[in-house]
Amino acid sequence: MTDPLLDPLFTTAEASKAFSPAARLQAMLDFEAALARAEAAVGVIPEGAVPAIVAACDAALYDADALGAEAALAGNTAIPLVKHLTARVKQADAEAARFVHWGATSQDAMDSGLVLQLRGFIDGLDADLKELSDALAALADRHRATPMVARTWLQHALPTTFGLKAAVWLDALGRDRERLAAARGRLALQFGGAAGTLAALGGAGPAVADALARELDLPLPALPWHASRDRITELASALGILAGTLGTIGRDVSLMMQMEVAEAFEPSAPGRGGSSTMPHKRNPVSCAVLLSTAIRAPALVGGLLAAQVQEHERGLGGWHAEWQALPDLARIVAGAARHAGGMIGGVTVDAGRMRANLDLTRGLILAEAVTMALGERMGRLAAHSRVAEASRRAAAEHRPLRDVLEEDAEIVAALGAEGLDRLFDPLNYTGSAEHFIDRVLAAHAKHQ
Repeated sequence: MTDPLLDPLFTTAEASKAFSPAARLQAMLDFEAALARAEAAVGVIPEGAVPAIVAACDAALYDADALGAEAALAGNTAIPLVKHLTARVKQADAEAARFVHWGATSQDAMDSGLVLQLRGFIDGLDADLKELSDALAALADRHRATPMVARTWLQHALPTTFGLKAAVWLDALGRDRERLAAARGRLALQFGGAAGTLAALGGAGPAVADALARELDLPLPALPWHASRDRITELASALGILAGTLGTIGRDVSLMMQMEVAEAFEPSAPGRGGSSTMPHKRNPVSCAVLLSTAIRAPALVGGLLAAQVQEHERGLGGWHAEWQALPDLARIVAGAARHAGGMIGGVTVDAGRMRANLDLTRGLILAEAVTMALGERMGRLAAHSRVAEASRRAAAEHRPLRDVLEEDAEIVAALGAEGLDRLFDPLNYTGSAEHFIDRVLAAHAKHQ
């Protein structure tokens, strides 16, 4: 059900359209039209029956509210849809009406229709993810030498670069896209008839299935998968993991947007991120959407995983549990992906504030760098003890660590004044950050 108040915030128009009632009906009707063409092609039904059936396979011809009311009694949407489709075909060609839905079952129409919806949705989602990936790649390259604080357990740890942070996001997103592509590739035709044997078609079942798969441009599975829902849960899991990746980006950016940190900000625009009472506010709107999706997605994925356990050849209840949960999951993840792309594409980075935050500890953030350099002269444990004591003094006396270390003649003799200067330049202690960025950017470029 669409919500004009909240859908613009939490999803995209494309995702809403992909899972709209009209799209659901049209996908099932596309299956029915393709089935008629496939069966005629292999001689199971008369070629003359096809035009009337295909002409009636237009969702605009049907009343979704009426179908929904009948589905409440029938147990699924396909049953009343096939009934109304048959009646409409009969008005045009009574003989053709005999061959509507020939040899198929309601789950064939609903599952194959869902697969058609999902494949189109995933293609659209990946287009947004590519835009986000490209923006992250540009950000990583542009800020490969922009030093900032690396935080562990929310505390200052060591220097890093903002480029590496963006590369970490990009690397995870690349794996998300691979998972989605793999899941899309396993979404296949569903066509098994009442019990997954195509018994109603006699010996023609495999030929019809092959022709139907070609008609719908869907992979032909080894056999029907009515009660084997791993294809659905694989996609749901990939969407859930993607939600976590997007949530991580949202968490990091929102933390950097805090006024006490003020290192990066979402794009600013009239009406964006304001407050109903505080004129000065610049709230992280996109981050809120990313985080809300990361909160909501696990429950939806969990429900779909629970629904995977189904009974015998066709399940009871588990299949029904997918019908709303999977579209809901897809819609919110699409919304988060769109928000992330817009946010990263227009993010404001305050490199000066990042550098200033590195200096908040008066050099303590580079204590490890000094310890490693000093350890080459006096051993790691001795160096660690010496620098730890100097760090305690610097913190207690609110003095720069370098000044305290310079008062230790043995340290100055070992490292020299210029050596201390080099050690207290954050960009000299970012390790393999640029190497890691290059590797991620190379992988990104390879998969474009």
